[in-house]
Amino acid sequence: MPGRLLLVEPNDVSRQILAAAAASIVEVESHRKFETARARLWSAPFDFLVTNVRLGAYNGLHLVYVSSRGHGTPRAIVYSDERDPGLAREVRRAGAFYEVATCLPVTLAAYVRGTLPDQDRRDPAITDRRNQVRGGRRCWDGHLYSAGKPDGGSTASHSG
Repeated sequence: MPGRLLLVEPNDVSRQILAAAAASIVEVESHRKFETARARLWSAPFDFLVTNVRLGAYNGLHLVYVSSRGHGTPRAIVYSDERDPGLAREVRRAGAFYEVATCLPVTLAAYVRGTLPDQDRRDPAITDRRNQVRGGRRCWDGHLYSAGKPDGGSTASHSG
């Protein structure tokens, strides 16, 4: 296996989902509590740190700072349940990558496999438009809906 990942997530189901997303790529060690994760960062080297920002009375961002003073500096990914541009800026200043929890089961493999830049260059002020429903029908497709053909099929014939 190419590396080791420390996963810190208080929710058992979420922790299992994230561990499964990375287990075929790296060795995953998971913890539910801040205190045990902090102790492991001091005692063992990790290539990746993946942590929820909310860890009970603690902040997962603190683990990013702790990791930079331990055995090497792992690439860190901090995530939250909802998109938070202010938190994203704080995470970037700490040298970590910010992600939203709903995206992480899909994106985690890319983070672990890929060669990450020195810092997260994404602008937290810009909303990822791929998550928004923006329609997609062209205005000239409207006649198909009025004719009861939402699948795009047409019964009209063209003349000339």
